[in-house]
Amino acid sequence: MRSAAANKTNELTRPVVCEARRLRAAELLAQGRSVTEVAAAVGASMESVRRWRAQLATGGRGALRKACGFDTELWTLRRVAQVTERTTGVQLAPASVWRLLHQRLGWSVQRPERKAKERDEQAIARWVAHEWPRIKKGPPKNTHG
Repeated sequence: MRSAAANKTNELTRPVVCEARRLRAAELLAQGRSVTEVAAAVGASMESVRRWRAQLATGGRGALRKACGFDTELWTLRRVAQVTERTTGVQLAPASVWRLLHQRLGWSVQRPERKAKERDEQAIARWVAHEWPRIKKGPPKNTHG
């Protein structure tokens, strides 16, 4: 029999495992494997694999990364309440979701790191390597008096 702690760990990691399963299915589909083969390999239903294949066709791998159908990975109390209602049929007010997450599970508020979607890491690295030292050095000293 499984302990409550083991069940809690499985529930906490389930989204990560599910995403990994979807991404593995995408790799297998890209290799030309059949829906039946992919479903057996990743332990999913053929219906799920067909749905993932359709999502891949319309939105690429990014479509498989969506968190429970939402466009971003930002989890608000309202979103958690919506997913809870969808999966269990239980309606929770945001305050109840907060109590469950914070007091019972010990979770805390996590703010997403703000980065521009257009951010170019290579351009930033070049700027830091070439421009920043020049700026840091300051303006050239005038030797003519």
